[in-house]
Amino acid sequence: MKKKVSVTALLASGILMLSAHAGAATPPAQAGNSSAVVLQGFHWNSAGYSNPNWYNTLAGNVADLKAMGFSHVWLPPSSDSAAREGYLPRQLNNLSSSYGSSAELTNVVRAFTNSGIRAIADVVVNHRVGSTGWSDFTNPNWTRYTIANNDECNCGLGNGDTGSGFNAGRDIDHTNVGETQNGIINWLNYTIKPVGFSGLRFDYVKGFGAQYAGQYANAFGAQFCVGELWTDLDLNNIDSHRQQIMNWINGTGNSCGAFDFTTKGLLNDALANGNYWRLRDSSGKPQGALGWWPAMAVTFVDNHDTGPSESCGVGQNHWPVPCGAVMQGYAYILSHPGIPTVYYPHIYNWNLKAAISALMQARRTAGVHSTSPVAIQAATQGLYAAIITGSTRQLAMKIGPNSWSPGAGWTLQTSGSNYAVWMK
Repeated sequence: MKKKVSVTALLASGILMLSAHAGAATPPAQAGNSSAVVLQGFHWNSAGYSNPNWYNTLAGNVADLKAMGFSHVWLPPSSDSAAREGYLPRQLNNLSSSYGSSAELTNVVRAFTNSGIRAIADVVVNHRVGSTGWSDFTNPNWTRYTIANNDECNCGLGNGDTGSGFNAGRDIDHTNVGETQNGIINWLNYTIKPVGFSGLRFDYVKGFGAQYAGQYANAFGAQFCVGELWTDLDLNNIDSHRQQIMNWINGTGNSCGAFDFTTKGLLNDALANGNYWRLRDSSGKPQGALGWWPAMAVTFVDNHDTGPSESCGVGQNHWPVPCGAVMQGYAYILSHPGIPTVYYPHIYNWNLKAAISALMQARRTAGVHSTSPVAIQAATQGLYAAIITGSTRQLAMKIGPNSWSPGAGWTLQTSGSNYAVWMK
């Protein structure tokens, strides 16, 4: 049995709880030294009734997005769903959805892959909904033995749920080998993979055991894998929050990375309240998950759930950064290690394409990658500054209203309201 070691002890010894399990497969994009930059290729309203052809809209921007330097694109859930956004999957094998037809999906994935951008499928396997009732799963047909016996429908005949419940759909029993595990693996390999997807994003992973995400990712042969582990953040207990992320990654057999919700929450507070000191931990490292395991940390400023979509206040606003500080967030994640994610509407709806492109260009030119070293220069009220060493050059960056300069020998690359990036 693996010995549990406290975070405090690990930090004191300089050894973090992130050692790979023997023989575990690590997706290449998260093996370290990765130059990957991910586009979230949709927002909450992408499947709106006024925009029934999202795949075609996205396909029209492939060349533009390639020129910006994206390596991966995360597409919305592909399967037929009871909710237009795709997160209440109904017929898994039916790939016509509110975003477009199956043929349009294939066309946009092919367009991206032909341009060298890998496609990531949004995989919703924590729950399903019936076709006409609570539990009549069709295409593929699953029996009630795939439903957890503690689901609120009182219709499940399977074992207990292996994670937190989700009351908008039927919680799936992932211990069921014959129907659930084999069914999901068959769906991934014979419905999703032929479209051209090579990566997976697992939705609502707190709802089922991490080991199953790892099993499905390995069976699929995912080149990129990330889980959405969104749990409550106590700003007075940061280590506990990022340890949950470490534990989930370890639980997948280190086959999947995770979205860095710790860094997301810290940026929210820093950008809203000037508490930039929160971005440095007691050991001098970045405070989020990227400070402990940057190769596995997928960073972001906002996404379809946390923040607004087409404009400030439009779409979901569950946990947004202040609208006027979005570019400070990008100056942070695009200059730092981890695998950064850029939100589609920030490029095209918020008119931030040029500003984001300049940051991506600086990252690319300096050779900053997922495990680049960070030397934090300042983390105080009103100011965060750091020097990041890439494979070819160094970047210096600052965010916050207070002034800071890296000194002589640096060339300013880009700047804006309360942020700047230099190179040497």
